[in-house]
Order: sequence, then C-alpha cells, then structure tokens
Amino acid sequence: MYLVGRKAERQALDDLLAAVREGTSSTLVVTGEAGIGKTALLDHVADQASGLLVTRVAGIDSEMEFAFAALHQLCAPMAERLDRIPKPQRDALRTTFGEREGPAPDPFLVGLAVLSLLSEAAAQRPVLVLVDDQQWLDLASAQVLTFVARRLVAESVGMVFATRVVGGLAGLPELTVSPLRDEESHALLATVLDGPLDPRVRDRILAEAHGNPLALVEFSRSLRSEELAGGFGAPGAPLSHSLEGTFRRQVEALPAATRRLLALAAADPAGDPSLLWSAAELLGLATEAAEPAIESGLAEIGTRVRFRHPLIRATAYRSVPLSDRRRIHGALAAVTDEAVDPDRRAWHLGHAAVGPDDTVADELERSAGRVQARGGITAAAAFLERASSLTLDRHRRCDLAIAAASAKAQAGMLDGAREMLAVAEAEPLSDRQRAQADLARAELAYVTRRGNDAAPLMLSAARRLEAIDGTLARDTYLAALSAAVFAGRLAADGDVLEVSEAASAATRALSDPRPADLLLDGLATQHSAGFDKGLPAVHEALRIYGHRMTAEQELRWMWLANVAAARVWDMDRLTSLAQRHVQLARETGALSQLPLALSSYISVLLFRGQMAEASAQIDELRSLVEAMGETMTPYGAISLAAMRGDKAKLLSLTDTTIRDATRRGEGVGLTVAAWANALLHNGFGDYWDAMNEGLYATAYRGDCTSSGWALVELVEAAARSGEADVAADALERLSEMTAPSATDWGLGVEARSRALLSDGATAEHLYRDAIERFTRAGMRPDLGRSHLLYGEWLRRQRRRVDARYHLRSAHEIFEALGMAAFADRARRELSATGEKARSRAPQAAVRELTAQEAQVARLARAGLSNPEIGARLFISARTVQYHLGKVFTKLGIRSRSQLDSALSDADG
Repeated sequence: MYLVGRKAERQALDDLLAAVREGTSSTLVVTGEAGIGKTALLDHVADQASGLLVTRVAGIDSEMEFAFAALHQLCAPMAERLDRIPKPQRDALRTTFGEREGPAPDPFLVGLAVLSLLSEAAAQRPVLVLVDDQQWLDLASAQVLTFVARRLVAESVGMVFATRVVGGLAGLPELTVSPLRDEESHALLATVLDGPLDPRVRDRILAEAHGNPLALVEFSRSLRSEELAGGFGAPGAPLSHSLEGTFRRQVEALPAATRRLLALAAADPAGDPSLLWSAAELLGLATEAAEPAIESGLAEIGTRVRFRHPLIRATAYRSVPLSDRRRIHGALAAVTDEAVDPDRRAWHLGHAAVGPDDTVADELERSAGRVQARGGITAAAAFLERASSLTLDRHRRCDLAIAAASAKAQAGMLDGAREMLAVAEAEPLSDRQRAQADLARAELAYVTRRGNDAAPLMLSAARRLEAIDGTLARDTYLAALSAAVFAGRLAADGDVLEVSEAASAATRALSDPRPADLLLDGLATQHSAGFDKGLPAVHEALRIYGHRMTAEQELRWMWLANVAAARVWDMDRLTSLAQRHVQLARETGALSQLPLALSSYISVLLFRGQMAEASAQIDELRSLVEAMGETMTPYGAISLAAMRGDKAKLLSLTDTTIRDATRRGEGVGLTVAAWANALLHNGFGDYWDAMNEGLYATAYRGDCTSSGWALVELVEAAARSGEADVAADALERLSEMTAPSATDWGLGVEARSRALLSDGATAEHLYRDAIERFTRAGMRPDLGRSHLLYGEWLRRQRRRVDARYHLRSAHEIFEALGMAAFADRARRELSATGEKARSRAPQAAVRELTAQEAQVARLARAGLSNPEIGARLFISARTVQYHLGKVFTKLGIRSRSQLDSALSDADG
C-alpha cells in the first residue's frame, strides 16, 4: 500500500530483475528516511521475482553485536551448494558459522566464499538478495555483503540494499526514495481510511507527514474516528507528531503486561517464539498479554516474532523501566541453552547484571574468545567492553578494557578504542598493562594512518616488556622496526636508527634464538653498529627462516624477512621468500597479508625482467586493494612505470604518492618515488634531474632497500653529470653493502657503478664482470643496462664494432622488456655507431584487452582453473568465464591452448 506512485522506483527494480534474468549481475542501493517505503519496494521486487531464488535478510539494531548474524540468514537457503565452492573458502565460511574449529578466517576470504556460493546457486537459477535496514547489520556481515556487491559481474545475481545511510555502500548504483507528492499522499490516505476525513485534518496530516508514507498511515491510525471527521486534537494544541512519538503513544496505550511482553520480544533479536514464551512464563506473563499487541498490528507472534517496523521494536524495548529490562534479559539467559548458544546467553547475562559480577564477566570473556576465533572482532570488542564494566578486580578491568580497545582498533572502531583506553588508563597500570596499552595505541595509530605514529608507541612498549617477557619484547621491537621502516624519513620519534639502538641488546646471549630473533639482531645491528657487523645474523635468519615455524609465525615477519633479503642483495633468497609469502597468504586465506606479499613479489619480477607477470600481479594487487576498500601506496606500479620509461604515468603516480605518504607519515613512499624518478631520468639521459632525485632518495640513512637501489642511480647520474665527488661518495656507501654481501646482484651493481668512475682496462674488466654476474643471476634489466653502459664506453673509446654488439644486445633486451626510455637511449647510441636499430609493436588485438581481461588471460595461460583465477582476482568463476569469452573473441582464438602464442608478442 506504500507503493502509491513510485513508478520510477519500481521501474528501476524491474530493470534489475530483467538484467539478472538475462545472465548478468546487478546491484542497487535504495536509500531514504525511515518510513519512506524502502521495505515496501523490497516487497515489490520480491513479488516480481518469480523463478528466482530469493534470500532476504534484515538488520536489527539489537543484533549488531552478533558477528555474521545476517550472513548466516543469507547463506542458509544455499547451504546444499557449500560443498561446490573451493575448500579454503568453504572452511572459512564454516569456521565463521561455528561449524568447525580453526584459525579466525580472513574476512576477505569469507567474502570470496559468499561470492562463490551465490555464483554456484545462480548456476541453478538466478538469485535475488534483499537486504533491509542495512545500517543495522552487524559489522562483519555488512563488510562481507558490501564486498560481494562490488565484485558481482556475470553471475545472474541481483542485490538490493535498503538503508537510511549509504556509508560503505558509496559508489554502488543508488536509488533515492523521495517523499510522496501531495496528490500521491491524498491517494494513500484514501486507501487506508474508510470513514469521513475533515479537509483540515487531512491538510494537517499531510503537513506533518512531509510525504512520508509510513507517517501518513501511522498518524491516521493514531487518531480516533471523531478526530478524523472533525478536528485534529484540541484547538491550539502543539503539533508533536512524529513516527517515534506515534509509536510511543501506541505502545504506551497497551496494558502493562502487554508492554512487558513486547519489551521481552524486542530484547531477543532471534525472534524465536519458543524462547519468548519460556521467558514469559518465568516472568509471570500470560499468553493473553500478546493479544492487544497483535490486534493493534504492532507485532506478529507466529512461527517468528516480528514487529511491524523496526522503530516499534526500539520503542517497545524502552517502554519499560531499566529494572524490568534487566529482569527480561535474566529470563532470556535462563531459557537460552548454554550448550547450543553460549554467546547469546552470555550477552543476555551481561545486560541482566545489576552491578559488578565476576562470574558474568568470565562468561563474556569466554564468548569474546569464541567469536573472535570465528572472525567476529566487533562482537568480541562488545563482549570485552561489557566484561570490563562488570568485574570488581581493578587489575582485570584494565586487562579487559585494553583487550577491548585492541579489538575495536582492529575493527576500525577508532573512537570506541580511544574510549576503552581511557577507561584502562584511569586506573593504576602495571608495567605490563602500560606496555599493552601502548601496543593498543600503536595499533590504533597504524590502523588510522600506517604512518609515523605507531613506531614510538611500539618502542615504548618493547622497552617496558624487556623485564617482563623477553620473547614478547623482541616481537614488539620487530613490530616497531617494521613500523619505523614505513615511517622512514618522516619519523619524528622512534625512527629506524632509534629502534635499532634500543633493540640491539634484546637478543644478546640467547642460547637458542628463533629466526625472528636473528632477524631483529641482524637488522638492528646493521643500523646501530654497521652493515657488516649485522650481516652474519641476517644471513643465518634468512637461511633458517621457515624451518620449524608454523604458517602463522612465518607470515608474521615474512615482509621484514623480504626487506632483509633485499637489503643484503640476495636475489635468490628474496625470490624464494617472496614466492613463499604469496603462497602462504593464499593457502591460509590470510588475504590481509597479500598486498605486502604481492608488493615484494612484484619487485622480484621487475628486477628479473618478468615484466608481463609483474604487470599481471600489479593488476591483481590493484583489484585486491579495491576489493578490500583500502588504500595502499602503489609501489609496484611506480617501479614498473619507471622501468618502462612511462613519464606521464610515473608523474601521476608519484604526485599522488608524495601527497598521500606525507599526509600519512609514510616516509618510505617518498624514498620510493625519488628512486623511481632517478631511474626514469637515467633512462632518458636526464642525468642532472636523476642526480637530484638520487640525492634526495639516499639522504636518509634509515631507509632499508630503495635507498640502496637509489645509490646505484646516483652513481650513474653523478658520473655522467661530471660530479665525480658525489659519484665517489655514493659508490663508497654502496660498496659498504654490496662487497660484504658478496652476491652476484650486489657485486654486479658495484662493478658496473665502479666502472663508471674507472678508465682503461680496469673499466673494461668491471663492465665485463657486471655482465657476467647479471647473466648468471638472470637479472635482465640490469644486464641490459650493463651492456648499454659498456657499449657507450666502447663507442667513446672509438671501438665501434665492439660497441655495436653490446648496444644491440642492450636494445634487444630493452625492447623485449618494454623498457622504452632505455631502449631509445640504446637506439640513439647504436645509430651513432652507424647501425640502425629495429623496433617492434605488440599485436593490436592484445592492446584491445581491458586490464581485467588481460589478467584473466595471463592466469589462464599459466594453467589456473576458473575457480583459481576467481580466487586470485576476487571474482566468481562465472565472471572469469565471461571475461575469457571476450578475450577469445578479441584475440580471434577458440581455446586456452592458443593463449600462449596470442599473448607472447605483447609479453616479450
């Protein structure tokens, strides 16, 4: 009846259904104020969805603390399809629902599981997902459903969200439901009123309702027939009608026993009538108490307990005194089966407690552990917060409040985290608690900005922990070091050098150091005492990293192990660690680890010259970050643009990176941008600009990797700019790392750099040494650059025939890798010897592929199945097949077996 008018809205929903029936996916966010008719529109689309599997969920404000409550409703009708989705996804979903034990699943893996499940269900018949009151979904379910909505393409799945606040759904197609026009309001009133309606009364109803359909209906219901026929309250009475006020008057008009029964029904979001009647019996409420509520249409009590509108639920709950609400929760706790639903029972016990109660606090803490193990970090925070308020023990109250703050920080509830830290810090804290509070604050800072705020707090915590828990102290020093690496040159306090000096004594005299201990010892010693002093510990840490370590232990410090391997110029170990990092993140479902893992792996691919694979991984990383709704400095894309000589692309990327990194306090982003610009300018032969960028990139001694790479660029740029002193100083700093590292990568860049500052036979020997080392190491970009520099040197020695061989080799390598600036530089040099270089262009058909199509094509060529490709790109297997169909058409091929030859020209 609320669909009087609404022609445009109904058409939009009908179009969505038509798209779904035709085999594509479609999403719509229906927004508007309470009572505007959003639920009625959902009812309309459900009525029109004949032949579709319709699954419907609704957010309930009192259920927001129960993790994945809405998601369980959504997936229940499709449970028989669960065995058809990939095992890691299936396990994640079952762990989330408490059907199996295991580590807390990554939320993005849960999202991918739901996407796969919907796709599988849609293979049988199209699926329509209706989500009402999205603003009241539990946070875990809301995040998953938003993730799914953003990844739908070709699954025959429709999703319609009804919400008052767009929030995290921003960017999805949106339909705003506006107030009814006057003529539509008149028509609606005519359908709900049988008796006479005084024109003055009608006009005042219309004026107060402001075109809100529910307000029109409820205001009319709240008036007696004589008021409708001849007046609207007492003359001169103030107008105080509102939906909330109308519902409150309707509830308050009920008998006291009925109000208590409605409050009982509102207190338990499960809507289970057996629980309702069992609790009612404990409270002495007879079944007859329900009759007035049912007769008034405020609620239905049948196979489920339902309220006519969510505002009625909230109004009913608040309509009884606090003492009654506590008794209601006590009764619900008493009738809730502890074995079947211990967490809901604990939640009711927490709300039933009149004062401090350590027994209830114990129950809530245990529930927090259970829900956190299923990935319900928001629910865990709520349980811990309530537990902290119920314990008499001040020391334990601090522990619980700090744990609640940490959970809230992880869930992104930043204000709540600060409030819980304030609760904890209002009490006298032990050294351990102060350290834990510092860690929670550091976590809060890192979640907020991932900038320069976290490292000082972690450093403070680590210092406190040294006398309490040595292992935790060392782990905290490692976390501080990792945060300091990100802060880089923008660290105000707690920079890499300060953390290293503080941590240098933490690993001494350990009889059986862990790989993590050796990693800390080595990196800290390198920064505090000298590169060569810490090298043995770093080498040993890298050698044994992964041995006798659980996957969780490996993942925790893997990124820092990658940093250490790059810092000591060990390409072989860096390659194996980066590959292992990506593999572990995927196999264990630790998708939040995957962005950093992919960044490390992309660096490996670029230095080895596997440009096509690097490009595919960069696209995958972009898809991943977008799917997660996060932001991340695009280190891989910056590096690729620099190597390709794509000046416009790099300028755009570095401008954004510098602005965002400065705002966040992420100094490493500034160093990477400067290194990339130095590399780009060297490619074009703009040596003065390259030198200035190199000087900036190498100015901060605490940068761990890219500043070392920038030294290589600085030597070349300064040598070619005639700044011999600058080049010599950069070479000395470079050799302090490369010589003791003694790897082909390190010694190769040192030999090539030293050759630039040498003459005669010495220079020639160094260039040949660099070429030999890079050939052996399989590092084609550096091999090409070594051929180029040697060829340039030979041409200046008037040895044109020898120069042509090396310049031709350089040009061929750069052309094959797509390193356009360096290729053009080699072409110019080759032309100066009297030989003309030939260039080639990629196939036009390959250039027509979209980024997503190219990703799918390359992964299919690598032998991955559709579900495996979908898992990589956060799309469904059906969407993968949809993209493959377009790829085949554009490339003029018919099968996967033809992909290799079709893509080879573009990949080099």
